[in-house]
Amino acid sequence: MGRNKREGFIFTLIMCALMVLGMCIYNVILLEGWSGTWIQHVIIGYVPAFIIALILDVFVVGKVAKRIVSKLTKASDPLLKKILLISSFMVMGMVVLMSFYGAVLHVGFTAELPMAYLSALGKNFICALPLQLILVGPLTRFIFIKIIPAAAPV
Repeated sequence: MGRNKREGFIFTLIMCALMVLGMCIYNVILLEGWSGTWIQHVIIGYVPAFIIALILDVFVVGKVAKRIVSKLTKASDPLLKKILLISSFMVMGMVVLMSFYGAVLHVGFTAELPMAYLSALGKNFICALPLQLILVGPLTRFIFIKIIPAAAPV
């Protein structure tokens, strides 16, 4: 979303910030439960995860997802179809990469890594897709249009 690179980056920042927050909360609660320190662990893990996710989003996953969607859709296709496809491909790519990041962070480069990664893939995809489609995507569009009203689709 956005009419130029600056607006596109602002949209990406908001989307990435909210998705990382949601997934950090989800993963910390999965690992620790509702312990007295879960908020502290979310805060500690948020900034590095956000930086890595933003880099992956801007330079890898976003480009690939948009390229795939451009091959699957026509200019005349409804905007909603394009949004849902881009969101779905973004979630798939980010879950694959960020689950690896989380697994390495949690177990390191040990013999447990392959199983931790596979476990994280399934658990993260189950949360990330609905989080993106139902909550974060619409909320990001709402916030973005409030910040940059001229970017609202006509």
